[in-house]
Amino acid sequence: MRCPFCAHDDTQVKDSRPTEDNASIRRRRQCSSCGARFTTFERVQLREVVVVKSGADGGPGRREPFERSKLEQSVALACRKRAIEQERLDQLISGIQRQVETSGEPEVPSSRIGELVMDGLRQIDSVAYIRFASVYRDFSEARDFEEFASTVQQAAKE
Repeated sequence: MRCPFCAHDDTQVKDSRPTEDNASIRRRRQCSSCGARFTTFERVQLREVVVVKSGADGGPGRREPFERSKLEQSVALACRKRAIEQERLDQLISGIQRQVETSGEPEVPSSRIGELVMDGLRQIDSVAYIRFASVYRDFSEARDFEEFASTVQQAAKE
């Protein structure tokens, strides 16, 4: 494993343990050159899944490999400055990744991933849910926020 600080190729594993959800292995490493310590995660990758983005004209869009980091980034952005435990977000992301990889389909529409994220965020935090939905559903006016927020409020009362 290459050191992220000095790019030296030789690092040593100092500690290994499973994560809380047993979905990955957390490894503490130390660079033999600069002495820096860092953490890596080892996860199972069942198969290469391709995400099909929606095209501008409603037709088929571009295809790109599924990347957990993009999913983590979008969820983190929606949950920014919210009091949500990182462990809970990691479980959400791992669950979505597992559903995508075990679906049996080599290609997954980006809309399906978006719906899975929205379902998960709805259960975790309503503000993060609305933030994600505003980007995912492309809200263009304040009225769009109001209408969506009122449906979220009504669902919470039921």
